[in-house]
Amino acid sequence: MSYLSVHQLHFIFGLLGNLISFMVFLAPMPTFWTIYKKKTSEGFQSIPYLVALMSAMLLLYYGALKTNAILLISINSFGCFIELVYIALYLFYAPKREKILTMKLFVVFDLGFCGVILGGTMLFLHGMKRTNAVGLICAAFNLSVFASPLSIMKRVITTKSVEFMSFPLSFFLTLSAVMWFFYGFFMKDLFIALPNIVGFLLGMIQMIIYMIYRDKKVNSFGGKEVNLEEGDKKYEGNYQNVPTIENREINMVKTNSNI
Repeated sequence: MSYLSVHQLHFIFGLLGNLISFMVFLAPMPTFWTIYKKKTSEGFQSIPYLVALMSAMLLLYYGALKTNAILLISINSFGCFIELVYIALYLFYAPKREKILTMKLFVVFDLGFCGVILGGTMLFLHGMKRTNAVGLICAAFNLSVFASPLSIMKRVITTKSVEFMSFPLSFFLTLSAVMWFFYGFFMKDLFIALPNIVGFLLGMIQMIIYMIYRDKKVNSFGGKEVNLEEGDKKYEGNYQNVPTIENREINMVKTNSNI
């Protein structure tokens, strides 16, 4: 009986991670179709795409420093490309104020922050010290991104409504975390494996919370019940809380930073 080698296993999980991450990177396309139809990106935020671009750039740099990391390079190359497309479309349809803000954030964080990391590690670190430093930065950044949906989970528990949470998105992000964990595990790369353990656990918690509250019929308006009276009739109930842009964008941050 023959078994797969470690090299074959890390390739298989890396390939599956690429396929799933590719689909997740395309998840914002309906948002930009809406922006295209409305001819304005007003009401949407550019921060998720700027954060996702930074994550992809850092991971691309990390992959370039490692040996035998073509699968890490391939998906993050695509990630950089698609996020730049999203940002360009956002800028094209954004009002003047949002354009200026987006450009400032792009220059400071995506160019400035990543440039400092690139320049600093190239000048002051060499060999494995450089690779490990960049890997640690990538791991810390991805951990912060994985933690971003915590406020969504709190909101779902508070309002007993899952309108803020997409189960298919949570499922595929969790699946992606599993694939990249095993890729990092078989590559013996803790900087890839460890953040995805956190991603997997938070994804499972999100799906459990979704299953608990999916059939709840309670609607909320600031968590308070409202009584409506009209003539002799009295209506008791709750207004439905409409999800804010902030809530949708927190999920989008996680969507775009999924490795």
